Amino acid sequence: MDYQEIALGLRHAADQGDADAQTSLGIMYRNDKGVPADSRLAVFWLTKAADQGHAEAEYNLAIVYAGDPGTPRDYQRALPLLRKAAERGHTRAQFTLGLMFSNGHGTSVDHAQALHWFRKAAEQEHPGAQNHIGLIYAKGDGVPQDHRQAMAWFEKAAIQGDAAAQSNLGKIYGIGKDVPQNFSQALSWYRKAAEQGYVTAQFKLGWLYETGQGISQDIVLAVSWYRKAADHGHAKAQFTLGQIYGHARGVPQDFTLAADWYRKAAEQGHRDAQFNLAVMYDEGLGVPQDGASALSWCHKAAEQGHAIAQFTLGLRHDSGRDVVQDCEKALFWYLKAAEQGYTRAQFNLGLMYGCGHGAPADLAKAYTWLTLAAADGISKAVAYRTIVEDKMSRAQRKKSEMFVCDYLEKRKSHDQRRAIRSDSVVPG
Repeated sequence: MDYQEIALGLRHAADQGDADAQTSLGIMYRNDKGVPADSRLAVFWLTKAADQGHAEAEYNLAIVYAGDPGTPRDYQRALPLLRKAAERGHTRAQFTLGLMFSNGHGTSVDHAQALHWFRKAAEQEHPGAQNHIGLIYAKGDGVPQDHRQAMAWFEKAAIQGDAAAQSNLGKIYGIGKDVPQNFSQALSWYRKAAEQGYVTAQFKLGWLYETGQGISQDIVLAVSWYRKAADHGHAKAQFTLGQIYGHARGVPQDFTLAADWYRKAAEQGHRDAQFNLAVMYDEGLGVPQDGASALSWCHKAAEQGHAIAQFTLGLRHDSGRDVVQDCEKALFWYLKAAEQGYTRAQFNLGLMYGCGHGAPADLAKAYTWLTLAAADGISKAVAYRTIVEDKMSRAQRKKSEMFVCDYLEKRKSHDQRRAIRSDSVVPG
C-alpha cells in the first residue's frame, strides 16, 4: 500500500472540505503513515473535520489533547470533544469518556457517569467497557458490590477475547466470593489471558502451578510463567523468582539469581524485595557483603512501611552498626514498626521509654508498649512491665490500659479491611 499516494489524494479532498478526508489525513499525521508525524498538522486537520461534527475526528482530536506526545495535555479540551463524539454513538469515545469519569481526568470522579458511558459502549459490544462494568460491580464503586453481576460482565468481554476480563474472571473463580470457587475454571481463564501476553494472568498462572491449585503442582511450569511475567516487568513475579531461587523452592538454590531478581523488583519499588536485597547485602549472599548497600535498601523498604525493615533500622541506630549511633532515630523507627504491630519493636520501645533511652522516661508509654508486646507472646515483656507498673500511679495505669484497648480495636478493624481488600478484583 502506497501511503504517500493515499496522503496526496486525501490532501486534495481535505482541501475541498471533505470531513472524512480531513479526519483520515489528521490520523495519518498522528500515526506517521504516508506523511511525517506532525502533531500540529494532525490537530489542524482533525479540528477542520470536528468542526463539521465528524465523530471520529472529535474522538481522535480528544485523544491528542488527552496526552499525545508533542501536544500539551489538556483534559479540559479533550472532555467536551469526547462527549460530542460519544453522544453521536462513537463507541470508543463512550468508553474513553467512561474512563475519564472513572479516573477523574478533566473532571471529578463520578462513578454514575462512568457506568452510564461504559454501558453505552458495552451495548455496542465494546469488551473494554464490559470489563470495566465488571470491575465497578466487583469493587462496589457507586453500586452495591455484586460478584455475580461482575462475573456476567467479565464473561461478555472474555468471550470476545479481552485479556483483562479473562484474567479478572480467573480471579473471581479463584476467590469464590458469592460464586462457587473453581480453580479449574480459574486456571482456564488465566491461561487464555496469559497466552495473549497479559502479565497479571501470567503471574497468577505461575502461582497456580507453584501451589498446585486446580492442577498438578509443577515448579518448572510455575517458574516458566513467572519468568514471562517478570520479563515484562511484573515486580511481584520478579520478587517471587527471587524467593524461589533464594529458598530453593523446587529449584537448586542460587543466591546470585535470587539477588538479581530481587534487585529488578526492588528498583520498581517493591518493598519486600528491597528488604530481602538488604538482607543479602548484609549477609553477602549472591552479592558482595556491603553494609552501606544493605542500609540503603533497608531504608527504602522502611520508608514504604515495611515493619521489619523499620525495626532493623531501629536496631542499627540503636547499636551504631554501619551508622553513627543515634538513640532518637532508633526510637523513631521502633515506633514506626511498633505502630504496625511488630512485637519486637513494641518490646524495645517499652524498654526505651522505661529507662529514658532516646526520649525522656515515660512510664505510661513504657507500660503500654510492654503490655502489647506481652499480649503478642514476648514473655520477658511481662517481667519488665511489672517493674514499670510498680512505679506507676493508678491514673497512669488506667490511661495506658485504655490506650491498649483502643490500639487493639483499631488493629482488628485494620486487619478486617485488609482482608476485604485482598478479595477485590482489580484492573490488570
